[in-house]
Amino acid sequence: MSAWPALEVHQTDSQISDFIQAFLLDFGIAAIDDTLPDLSRVFFHDAGDRDRAADALREQFSGITILAIDVPDEDWAARSQADLKAVQVDGIIVAPPWDVPVSGIGDRGSGIRDPGSEIQSAEPIVIVIRPSMGFGTGHHATTRLCLAALQHIDLHGLRVVDIGTGSGVLAIAASRLGAATVVAIDDDADAVAAARDNLTLNPDARMTIELLDLRIPNPESRIPAHFDVVVANLTGGLLITAAARLASLAGPSGRLVLSGLMDNEESGVLRAFSGLCVEWRGQEDEWVCLELSPNRK
Repeated sequence: MSAWPALEVHQTDSQISDFIQAFLLDFGIAAIDDTLPDLSRVFFHDAGDRDRAADALREQFSGITILAIDVPDEDWAARSQADLKAVQVDGIIVAPPWDVPVSGIGDRGSGIRDPGSEIQSAEPIVIVIRPSMGFGTGHHATTRLCLAALQHIDLHGLRVVDIGTGSGVLAIAASRLGAATVVAIDDDADAVAAARDNLTLNPDARMTIELLDLRIPNPESRIPAHFDVVVANLTGGLLITAAARLASLAGPSGRLVLSGLMDNEESGVLRAFSGLCVEWRGQEDEWVCLELSPNRK
């Protein structure tokens, strides 16, 4: 039986746990199971990445215990997320297949509300996402913030690209919100497989899914040169590193929806996108989402 290289990280401070998770996103993690109190189990695609992450954690954080383990592949992702429920963000509900609501979830779900949302429909859009190795079940603050940001923009007829699509939830949301063209990109084959699976669960959505590393030139790619909206839910460090590439995808008049950054990284991200202005900002706990557009004088 195959196994996943993983780290068990023991800590007692929930705020530290959030910082640890953000720190680890730069190490090529596959998923995080934080359903147990005071314990996060972090899964990696490669044992070398796991060992490098363990060394970096020990150097960066004190007061935590780290154990390197190998976890048998026994459908742990589905089991660990079996209790997930639907969540609502403004006019969008994200639901696992076993909790698809007939109507709005009301007080059953957790989420955020954006009074500036373009969505005024009495019936919310329901997006079905199967929990898997790909992130994006709607239960992380950055996913919810991006869903709120997408509803702040009138996407009808626009071209949208979702960089680091994970489960595909944001790309599916863009399509359901009226985007004419949606391209979902990820450099992780497992995430792309999850996105394709979730697309079958949402037959009203239309999008193209590409396995592609944007850091490597790919002249054969069918990706258009420019998009009206570029969505990138990555990390603060990756946003800064990829700023020029993301801005080029948006072109001279496109907007960017950026998340995965923490509030202490916001100034650095804004410096990396210094030619753009903030049209909308959302924050949940320490997580931030920015909608940027070209300066208009």
